[in-house]
Amino acid sequence: MAERPMKMPAKKNNDDETPEVISQRLKPERGRYLLQVDRQTKGSFQDMEAAQSAGLKIKTAFPILQVAIYDSDNSSHTLVQLPAKKDTSR
Repeated sequence: MAERPMKMPAKKNNDDETPEVISQRLKPERGRYLLQVDRQTKGSFQDMEAAQSAGLKIKTAFPILQVAIYDSDNSSHTLVQLPAKKDTSR
């Protein structure tokens, strides 16, 4: 019996349209400041102000959660607190 050659689809040489594949081996670039919600890392930021802003949005929407910013250079945690409410009952 004669063997038949396999027909493969033609390859495209469009390197511009190939999406970047992030595998489990290559970890994405992490910023210095990690946003943690209940001790689970949710994002990373290059500056403290951006991390504080994102943490404050989460803390405002869900005040019962513990939201913290972890500084990977200093190995320190900073808790995100809601601003104190002013007493308007008087």
